[in-house]
Amino acid sequence: MGKRKKPIRFDEKRLYYSIQEVADHFAVNVSLLRFWEKEFENIHPKKTAGGTRQYTRDDIREVEIVYHLVKEKGMTLEGARQTLKSSKDDESKRAEAVTRLTEIKKELLLLEEEFDQLHTQQKYAKHTTEE
Repeated sequence: MGKRKKPIRFDEKRLYYSIQEVADHFAVNVSLLRFWEKEFENIHPKKTAGGTRQYTRDDIREVEIVYHLVKEKGMTLEGARQTLKSSKDDESKRAEAVTRLTEIKKELLLLEEEFDQLHTQQKYAKHTTEE
């Protein structure tokens, strides 16, 4: 079995994320992110004086677009580069839509869980009052 994704919990107060956090978010190796930096000009995280990469949310969105093209759509690196040049806005919108839909799905699952808990509590309360 491959690596499992560990989604980043984005915090409004936090500006930067480590390369390991980004790698875990996409279930890829750190070396792949470094390779993509060289291959795609749109991926350019900030580097500290010591060379540590610091990814912003925008950087992570750019990685997400490349990930979608290469890993999910199965494009070659050259094909992904050409797609990025010709239709960056379309791919960006698609990746953003997928991210939003994933967040909505999580929220709906939480609501469903809360609803089930309330339903169970009501059943229990109704059952005890009848006795």
